[in-house]
Order: sequence, then C-alpha cells, then structure tokens
Amino acid sequence: MLFVPITAMLLKAGTEPPAKFWEIATSPIALATYDVTFTTSVIASLLNGVFGTLIAWVLVRYKFPLKRIVEASVDLPFALPSAVAGLTLATVYSDNGWVGSLLAPLGIKVSFTRLGVAVAMTYISLPFVVRTVQPVLQEMEREIEEAAWSLGATQWETFWKVIFPPLFPTILTGIALGFSRAVGEYGSTVIIASNTPFKDLIAPVLIFQRLEQYDYSGATVIGTVLLLISLVLLIGINLLQAWARRYDTK
Repeated sequence: MLFVPITAMLLKAGTEPPAKFWEIATSPIALATYDVTFTTSVIASLLNGVFGTLIAWVLVRYKFPLKRIVEASVDLPFALPSAVAGLTLATVYSDNGWVGSLLAPLGIKVSFTRLGVAVAMTYISLPFVVRTVQPVLQEMEREIEEAAWSLGATQWETFWKVIFPPLFPTILTGIALGFSRAVGEYGSTVIIASNTPFKDLIAPVLIFQRLEQYDYSGATVIGTVLLLISLVLLIGINLLQAWARRYDTK
C-alpha cells in the first residue's frame, strides 16, 4: 500500500529525460508552489508545536467547566471533511465573516490569501501535536516537579529543566506529523485560497491542475520533488529527535 504507489510515481516521473525533468521541477511556477507549501507548512507546524503543547498542558493539568467539550473539539479536524473545513474557514475569515469582519478594518485579509492557507494548515494539523504530547504529560510524575520546588527551583526553571527535556522529542514528533499532514493538505486549502500562481497556489493543487490537463508526467515530476523534499525534512526532524533523546538519557 505504501511502496507500490510511490514506485509507480517514480517510474512515471523517470520516463522524462533528465533535462526535461529538471525543467519541470524548477519551473518558476513550481518553485513558487514549493515555497508556499513548505514555508507555510513549517510555520503552521511550529505554531502548533507551541500552542498545541499549551493546550495539552491545560487539558492534563487543569479542571474547568466544559472540559470534555473542549477536549472533544480538539479532534474535530480529524472527523470533519477537509472540504467542509475549508468552506467554514473561508466563510468565517471572509471580509463579511465573524472573524474576517474584525480583521478587515485593520487591513488584514485572510480568505483567498496565503495567510488563509496558513490558517487552514494550522487547523488541520493542530490535533497531531495535542494528542502526541498529552499522553506523555499524563504519565509524568508530579513528585519530580515537587522535588525541584523543594530544592528552590521556580516554576519556570522546573518546566525548562525538568519537564521540557523529556517532552521535547514528543513535541518534535507532533510537529513532524503535523507538518506531513499540512504538506499534503488539499481539500481545505483549495477552498480558502485563491489558487493564484506566484501568490497562494500550493503544490498539491498544481499537481491536480496538471492532471486535469492530462499532463501526467508533469504531475508526477512535481509529486516526486514534493516527496523528496518532505523526506529530507522528516529525516532531519527524526535526527533531531534522536539527538534530543540521547541528550535526555545523559
């Protein structure tokens, strides 16, 4: 299920001569979509790394009214079809929407811009960080924190030196999962973006456009480049995770 489709895509892309492959992969419109896709995905994943950890912390450490509803809403991006999510976000963040109408007087436009793509990617990838970090926080022993406090550590020092080091590899895992989800997102981003080349057109949409034009080789070439860049970034994150775990054991 995993290797056969990838192999088929690589074989199809390999039918193009190297010069033609390079021309398609480095065309101006392709380079622009790589920038929009990967830069926006990285920013969304890093934001979720921070705020997803905060949400997981609140859900684990605090009791408050309607907690069950809030916790269930975290999984909403998993259950909601991505096209419905894109339609909802585009409506809410439009100039006449609930949020967009508040941002419009400030000169901030979300729907049908690159910022809208970032909002959609952040929305669909947030649960990966929360659900990855939450079990680790639940298993942490509170006695370790109490011991740090008894030795004179402040709450910030306790978090930074006692809680964060073993939590860091888990946060990276959530960021990597969220990044992978954001890079491949299509349904929500195609609706909230204007899909204008050199503005907010992402690589998955470009691939779909090439398929609509029956340019199968061009679509597979861009898909191959997307796959290779994603693999390089994910390998880098995994190496960073391995380094963090080695540091933690020491």
